[in-house]
Amino acid sequence: MGQAQGLVAGCGQITAEFFDAGQSRMLPWARRSQAAALLAAMADPDRSFDAVVIGEYERAFYGSQYALMAPLFEHYGVQLWLPEAGGPVDFSGEGYEAAMLALGVQSKREITRTRIRVRTAMAAQTREQGRYLGGRPPYGYRLADAGPHPNKAHAAWGRRAWRLESDPDTVPVVEWIFAQRLAGHSLARITRALTEAGIPCPSAADPERNRHRAGQEWSLTTVRAILANPRYTGRRVWNRQPTAMDLIDPANTGLGHRQVQRWDLPDGWVISARPAHPALVSEEDFIAAQGIRAAREGGDGRRSYKLASISSALRVLAAGRRW
Repeated sequence: MGQAQGLVAGCGQITAEFFDAGQSRMLPWARRSQAAALLAAMADPDRSFDAVVIGEYERAFYGSQYALMAPLFEHYGVQLWLPEAGGPVDFSGEGYEAAMLALGVQSKREITRTRIRVRTAMAAQTREQGRYLGGRPPYGYRLADAGPHPNKAHAAWGRRAWRLESDPDTVPVVEWIFAQRLAGHSLARITRALTEAGIPCPSAADPERNRHRAGQEWSLTTVRAILANPRYTGRRVWNRQPTAMDLIDPANTGLGHRQVQRWDLPDGWVISARPAHPALVSEEDFIAAQGIRAAREGGDGRRSYKLASISSALRVLAAGRRW
């Protein structure tokens, strides 16, 4: 705000503020709440301003967004003021367009570098420290306070670290599910038995952490997910569902991307070098349960590869070597 005020000092005054807090600059303006409100205000012929002043370019435009937005500013007869331009932008000047494109690329690089640093740090924290990095605890576990946050700055703000501990109410159910699977029972039979016994499914057992789910009965998908979750071996596992960016509409790239999560093969997982929380199943039994799944589901190349990857990862870790 201070930069914007300084830029227009002696030339005008700020009449309204539009600031998107907590929203990614990767989103097109139309998908950011405050930016969309600014676009609507620009389209109003009775608007109270004739220029838009941006204090920091990188927070407003990402990649090629400037090239998409400049025609709108021209269409509505609204000037664009930027510190990098020393005032109003000349939309017809080729030099300005090249400079704006360079700044957009710089903004994109900043996000890319930050993402790489964060992912590298999270991988190291998982592998070397077995640190809990957030998210809902798996069925069979609950969160426990692990003391002040290891980052001193975060600890000074009052943030706490967390760890997983066994949940006495649901641990027996997880152990029973693995025992039944190792005995050769099908997913359908296990699911039916849990439902008939009246055992609350994960979303019903922990409704506060599963508000997005309203299921009251067990499903094949839930049982399959429990049997396939390597965290029950006591190892911390991260990056099983990495985030990717997909175009919303390939026919209209101006709409930008959306975040999606996809299950990754075990080669892309990060597994703690040593146990980080109580194990509910041994590594040998977990691997054996995956073998039953692969055999029952046809043993196609992807299943066989996944089983081999899981087995290799856990066996190397069990031998005390880094994977």
